[in-house]
Amino acid sequence: MKQGKEVFEMLEVYDRTREWPIGREKLYITLSKKIIQKLKELSAKTGTPISRIIEESILKI
Repeated sequence: MKQGKEVFEMLEVYDRTREWPIGREKLYITLSKKIIQKLKELSAKTGTPISRIIEESILKI
């Protein structure tokens, strides 16, 4: 039932804004070479894209 409510709310947002509240956008950021290397290593080890690693880390904050 909760999923139905969430879908209904998403449709309401779309009706008002004509934009889906879900999705992805590009963001250009500058990171140190050390951080980039760690992200690449973690990505290779887990098979998870770097963007997903960053998203999951931010959501934990």
